[in-house]
Amino acid sequence: MLSLDSPDWSKLEHAYGSAADMPALLAQLAALPSSEGDNEPWHAIWSALAHQGDVYSASFAAVPHVVAALASSPSSADSSYFQFPAWVEICRTKSGTAVPAELQPSYFQALRQLPGLVATAASRLEEPGFLACALSAIAASAGQPVIAEAVLELVSVAEAKEFLEWQLSK
Repeated sequence: MLSLDSPDWSKLEHAYGSAADMPALLAQLAALPSSEGDNEPWHAIWSALAHQGDVYSASFAAVPHVVAALASSPSSADSSYFQFPAWVEICRTKSGTAVPAELQPSYFQALRQLPGLVATAASRLEEPGFLACALSAIAASAGQPVIAEAVLELVSVAEAKEFLEWQLSK
């Protein structure tokens, strides 16, 4: 993965231009901060790297760092550590954005780690929002971005019931 010390971050782009500011934000993830509300560094990461469904070259460089932070303690990390990589992959496939060749190995390797990390965090799967993000991460890692996105829409038991009622009424 691209080192947080690499000068190449300044060559990558995010929603606001150069991604030279991303290493400092990504480094903060090692402490597993909450993503609730507008908490930093998550608010800035989401805003710059998955802005309104758009993804950028820096998004693909960031995913391995998010997954590495997640891997340090999957059962302690909140749902955004699963949701962010899934959402980047969903947006990548929807938009047809290419992963830069030099970032492909670490990006796709990070996605392949997600199912194992979900298994490690299995005790948290009783929480509907966490479950939706975890299932979405598994679907994204399996090359199923449409399913990954659909699962994110069903973040509560009530929404899942409503969907099933609608589906059965057809």
